[in-house]
Amino acid sequence: MKRVVSLLLVLVLAFSMVACGGNNANTNNDAGTNTATNEETTETTTEVEEATGLEATISVQVESGWLEYYEAAKARVLEANPKATINFIETGSFDHINVLDSTDVTNPDVADVFAIPADRIYGFAQNEFLASLDAKGIANVVGGFEDYDNGLGGNFNVNGDYLAFPMNIETLIIFANAANAEANGVDLSQTIEFNELNYEDMLIPAHNTWFGVAMANAGGIEMLGMKEDGTLFTDLTTDFADLPQEKQEVFKALFNFWKAHDEAGTDMWDKEATWGYMDSVFASGGTNSMRIDGPWGTQGFVDKSNDGADLAILPINQVTIAGSPLAHWQGGWGLAVNARVEGMDDQMKLAEAMIEEIVNTDYAVDFFKATGKILENVDAETYANSDLSDTDKRVVAAVIESYNAAPARPLFSEWGNVWGTWENSVLSWSAVKPATVEEAYAEVQAAFKAMMGNF
Repeated sequence: MKRVVSLLLVLVLAFSMVACGGNNANTNNDAGTNTATNEETTETTTEVEEATGLEATISVQVESGWLEYYEAAKARVLEANPKATINFIETGSFDHINVLDSTDVTNPDVADVFAIPADRIYGFAQNEFLASLDAKGIANVVGGFEDYDNGLGGNFNVNGDYLAFPMNIETLIIFANAANAEANGVDLSQTIEFNELNYEDMLIPAHNTWFGVAMANAGGIEMLGMKEDGTLFTDLTTDFADLPQEKQEVFKALFNFWKAHDEAGTDMWDKEATWGYMDSVFASGGTNSMRIDGPWGTQGFVDKSNDGADLAILPINQVTIAGSPLAHWQGGWGLAVNARVEGMDDQMKLAEAMIEEIVNTDYAVDFFKATGKILENVDAETYANSDLSDTDKRVVAAVIESYNAAPARPLFSEWGNVWGTWENSVLSWSAVKPATVEEAYAEVQAAFKAMMGNF
């Protein structure tokens, strides 16, 4: 029995040696064939890994009107990552921000990817709400940025970390009712001087700081600035007599504008009623020719202008104050990633992939149709040569021109104190009834001195 076993072992060993020798012989005699086979096996394995993609799960905040576009972007991401999961939290951008502000980043009602306005970036950074992104990597994939850091992208860089990726640019433009303008003798084809208009020809709710900025920027008035060393300053604590001429001219125009409306008894200086008043007089057949607003208000102006037949759209700098053009801000929104995702590589990659698809320049026109948002890295010609309506094309062109001529929006958190300070001081004119521009300015000056005393 032992001999049989030994014999069997010898035979097995012999067959094993022959098999090994056979492989070696094949390798030596047909190396090219065998190598090719190995390469094919390797390539097949790689393809399987690539097809598998990421297996992470993320949530994305989306407004109701954006949902169809976001679904398409999600489909493109999942095509490359079929095992991934992307869930939507359908809510307004500001509503979502309010949830984050009132809770924390671990709240499941706070998405992993969400939209934020640029002016919230420093507050969010201080509260450690946001993850650091590979923004330059995303920019290389998306393309179209001539100088990323000197554009909106640089605004999202806080202490060397990119905390959001540019979603869209925004600034104020002029909506005009051409029929009303013609009746009022306002030539919309020329540069228009604000001081030469009737008090209802152009309505600017200047007591609201968002709109008042457009007048202030015409004179280069710095409501609140920050020097390189972090020191805060404002032009509005300076005595009126010591203000440069162009800044005085803004207050003269603003005072005369208020005085005319105050004497006429309109609702222009009523914080709540001003919006309804402006809507009613802008409508075709009304007394108003022009007003400033953002592209998000387009449909409302179409509805008030004979279904858009009377609607004209102008860049904001076509109107001047004492020869200096109105200018708003280079504002915008970004797409950010929740801080809880940081350190989770697959989730972060999936989040960045979703951002890349949301702002994919191949779908810039669809993005505008769905959201009204204009990509910074897409030129005006792309929109002009698209199937957008003529009205939308004019809106986009006016926004881009106005944006390029505007100063950068201040982003530091202390600027938040300006909103109420400006609004309350300018609204106080209706109660104080200043007789001169100097008296009106004194109300603003006192308010800003008090504000600066808090820093």
